[in-house]
Amino acid sequence: MSEEMRLGEIRQEIDQLDEKIQQLINRRATLAQEVAETKLASADGAPVAFYRPEREAQVLAKVMARNQGPLGDEEMARLFREIMSACLALEEPMRIAFLGPEGTFTQAAALKQFGHSVDTLPMASIPAVFHDVESDQAHYGVVPVENSTEGVISHTLDQFINSPLRINGEVELRIHHYLMSQERSLGALKRVYSHQQSLAQCRNWLDEQLPGVDQVTVSSNAEAARIASKEAGAAAIAGEVASTIYQLKVLARNIEDEPDNTTRFLVVGKQSPAASGHDKTSLLVSTRNRPGALYELLSPFSENSVSMSRIESRPSRRGNWDYLFFVDIEGHAEDEHVSRALAQLESGATMFRVLGSYPKAIL
Repeated sequence: MSEEMRLGEIRQEIDQLDEKIQQLINRRATLAQEVAETKLASADGAPVAFYRPEREAQVLAKVMARNQGPLGDEEMARLFREIMSACLALEEPMRIAFLGPEGTFTQAAALKQFGHSVDTLPMASIPAVFHDVESDQAHYGVVPVENSTEGVISHTLDQFINSPLRINGEVELRIHHYLMSQERSLGALKRVYSHQQSLAQCRNWLDEQLPGVDQVTVSSNAEAARIASKEAGAAAIAGEVASTIYQLKVLARNIEDEPDNTTRFLVVGKQSPAASGHDKTSLLVSTRNRPGALYELLSPFSENSVSMSRIESRPSRRGNWDYLFFVDIEGHAEDEHVSRALAQLESGATMFRVLGSYPKAIL
C-alpha cells in the first residue's frame, strides 16, 4: 500500500471518529440540560447550584485515572474541563470575578478552573473580587493566596477575617514570566514595570541582565503591560498572554529565578462543597496569648491523625500582639476523624471558623 493510500485511510478514520465524538459531546450537553431542568423542577423557587466543585473534581480524577495515552493525564483532563465548561454554560452561564485587569495570572487560573465558557470579570483589587461575589454580581471569585517562591499573599488572607464567603476550590498554576516591550532590545530599556511579587520572583535575572534599569512596582502584571505599551524605554514582566493583548514584543522568556515557580489561587463563593474524596479544609482560629497555647490548640490534629499542611499568622486587629492563625489540613470537615478533631479544636479556641472544605487541586 502506498503512503498516500495509507494516509487516506487514516484521515478517513479520523473523520469518522470526529463525527462520533461530536455526537457524544452533543449528547452529553443534552444530558446537562436535563440535569438543569430536573434541578429547577425540584427546587420550588429556591436558588439552584448548577456548579458542583466536588462533582467536577471527581469526574476529572476519573478521567486521569482511566487515561491510557498517548495524551498525558493533564492534557486529557484539560479537554474534559472545556467540555464540562461548555455543557455547564447551557445550564447557567457563570460570571467569575478575578484580580484584573485582563491578562493577569489570576485570569489564567480562573480559566483553568472553570474553562473558557464563562464570563470573566476583571476587578481592580482583591477586596473588590470579594465584594462582587458577596453582592451576587459574580457567582465565584478567584484570588491569589500564596507563591512557592515569595510566600503568602496577606491581602487575601485578611479578607477572610470579615467576609462571609467560603473557599470552594483551589487552583495551582505554574508561573512563567516574560519580559515584553515596544523596544526591540534589552539595551533600549530604562524601566521595568511589574507587580512586586513578580519583580521578586525574577530578582536574580533582572540584576544580571538589566543592571541599572529601574524596577517599578505597579498593581498587576497586566497593568505593567499596559504601561509598557504606551511608554518608550519601558518593559513589563507578565504572562505571555499579556503580550498579545497589549501588542508587545517578547524580549525574554521564562525569566523566573525558580523553575518550579507556582502560585496557588483560591476560588471563593457561597457554597459548601460536599466531600469529593480528595479534599482540603481551611480554618481561621485564635487562642489566648500564653505559653504553650498554640501547641495545645493544634494538638487535636495529631490525636486524630489529621495532617496539617500550612499555618500562617496574621494580626487580629483586636489588640497589639494578638494573632489569628490560618490553617490548612488534609481532608473534609465531614470526614469522621476530621470532624472529631475540629470539635475538639473549637472547644479550646477563642475564635474558630471553617473557611471551607473543598477539592484539592489535581491539575
